[in-house]
Amino acid sequence: MHAGHEQMFRRRFFVSTALSIPVLLYSETMQDWLGFTVPAFTGSELIVPVFSVIVFLYGGLPFLRMAVPEIREWSPGMMTLISMAITVAFVYSMATILVGWGEPFFWELVTLVDIMLLGHWIEMRSVRRASSALDELAKLMPDTAERIREDGDTEEVPANELSEGDLVLVRPGASVPADGVVEEGDSDVNEAMVTGESKPVSKDPGDEVIGGTVNGDGSLRVRIDATGEETTLAGIMRLVEEAQSSESKTQVLADRAAGWLFYVAVAAAAVTAVAWTVATTFDAGVIARVVTVLVIACPHALGLAIPLVVAINTSLAARNGMLVRDRIAMEESRNLDAIIFDKTGTLTEGEHGVVGMVTVEGVYEDEALALAAAVEGDSEHMIARAIRQAADERGIDAPAAEGFEAMKGRGVRATVDGDEIYVGGPNLLDHLDSEVPRTLQSFAAEAGENAQTVVYLVRDGDLIAAVAMADVIREESYRVVEALHNLDIEVAMLTGDSTDVAHAVAEELGIDTVFAEVLPEDKDKKVQELQDQGKFVGMVGDGVNDAPALTRADVGIAIGSGTDVAVQSADVILVQNNPMDVVRLVKLSKASYRKMQENIVWAAGYNVFAIPLAAGVLAPIGILLSPAIGALLMSLSTVIVAINAQLLRRTDLSVASLPDVTGSRETQAA
Repeated sequence: MHAGHEQMFRRRFFVSTALSIPVLLYSETMQDWLGFTVPAFTGSELIVPVFSVIVFLYGGLPFLRMAVPEIREWSPGMMTLISMAITVAFVYSMATILVGWGEPFFWELVTLVDIMLLGHWIEMRSVRRASSALDELAKLMPDTAERIREDGDTEEVPANELSEGDLVLVRPGASVPADGVVEEGDSDVNEAMVTGESKPVSKDPGDEVIGGTVNGDGSLRVRIDATGEETTLAGIMRLVEEAQSSESKTQVLADRAAGWLFYVAVAAAAVTAVAWTVATTFDAGVIARVVTVLVIACPHALGLAIPLVVAINTSLAARNGMLVRDRIAMEESRNLDAIIFDKTGTLTEGEHGVVGMVTVEGVYEDEALALAAAVEGDSEHMIARAIRQAADERGIDAPAAEGFEAMKGRGVRATVDGDEIYVGGPNLLDHLDSEVPRTLQSFAAEAGENAQTVVYLVRDGDLIAAVAMADVIREESYRVVEALHNLDIEVAMLTGDSTDVAHAVAEELGIDTVFAEVLPEDKDKKVQELQDQGKFVGMVGDGVNDAPALTRADVGIAIGSGTDVAVQSADVILVQNNPMDVVRLVKLSKASYRKMQENIVWAAGYNVFAIPLAAGVLAPIGILLSPAIGALLMSLSTVIVAINAQLLRRTDLSVASLPDVTGSRETQAA
């Protein structure tokens, strides 16, 4: 809708502006003010009225149409005020030609229409939002599935034709077509797009799998137990849709000001008509006074007060790594008093890293890490990537490995310099029947208490090292929590991880509220919990399961590197994947709203002086505001509003300008 309105206002603005140029050139008022003349020719006297009529009908028609609902609902706003202004200017100007009442307002009519079209074009461009969250969710489901027949052969069928009880084959790398239970096979399934957690989940017979998740290296046979609207993904889609429909309608501040100004202008015009009729008599002069009052209330400046600030706000946000998709949410970010962060991929890196290591006596850490990196050189498993990255960070060159073999569910093995090297978890030790030295036992126990994954290094049957793996807290997370506290904003964390892990991260970062072990379909309920406490809540996330919570929140903020559906469900996207931009968002929102208030106060407030002058309250002392001077005052107010909006560009959003925070800290394990 907004995209269509944007093109419509853009097209009508350029056409109307082009038609307005002859009107301004042949306007006697403009010629007198600027001291120029244009050539006259037969019919040139018709240029001003004819072109003005075209501009009124073509450029003003959208405002007249949009004013109808406001009038019908007895809720006058910007459209009603604009329609009244251009209609009065048009009717009065035509009457001056037909009846000879006085000076026409044609030039004022066309400039008013042009400025209003420009303002609404800018506004529509700023608020355009192509919300395709549900489409992005639907794309996760595969189109087809391999159903296993009774004779054991497979047949390819559309995924939407699957029924409860069907047995399907999920090949390595394929998406699970529907919710079900594994009957045969074992594999690691990537559930990040649904759970938001980066670590693949091991699936064995009896384990449940979720439709839309991606199978790993193994082959699975899955018995379908939910299809269509009953699947987990469909439930998430319903939550997104419900959350979108539950958003309350926000009244734009400029519309409220326009509504007030409408009543003020009409009342002032009525008082002017009665007062001048009683004081003199009803004649063309009285009509001129009434029209001047109504026209001087035209919202030239008011029509640009908000769109100009929004346009500059959007530009500033983009330059500082924030893509604004919903201007109302951007404006209301200033009111946030609680922000919920999804842990994985937002406060943490979202990828496992080496956070600790211990070796047996006589073996150096670099030596052990080099052996582990050599064995893991051909593996794409997340643990293998973490080990290789740790070796790279230490500048360790891994030796060549031969005979690489993946041991399903246990680990990997290879030959390095003639030694047989194994890397794997506890299952590997059971398989090799290896004895764990006491020092490594203590290390593994401590890592387990911190919910860290431990992998072991075995050389020729001897256990020589243990490595602890964990998701890593972002360096920026410390600073963003402290900065938000300095802004008096409560910080909450939401995660599907265990309570122990969640509270460890919260204690490390100084987070106020923790929601742990939260199921994907329950994340938006945690947002609702804070909202029910009367808090204005923001949500920061990056996964598909965050989509309902992002939409349910008063302000949804997506990490730009997150999934498409999270981005499409959010109001603001942090393009640079930096949670510190949340603080910039709040600061920019406060600065922008302040400019909006200043512009509205000026745009509507100047009428406090201009309308009484137009009505003639100072006529007894010889001061009477002419229609031309009234039009000039309106033009000046527009210029002032534009200049004030440009001052928003001076807002400093650099890190140094943010609330006082301490410097960076050493990276910690989550």
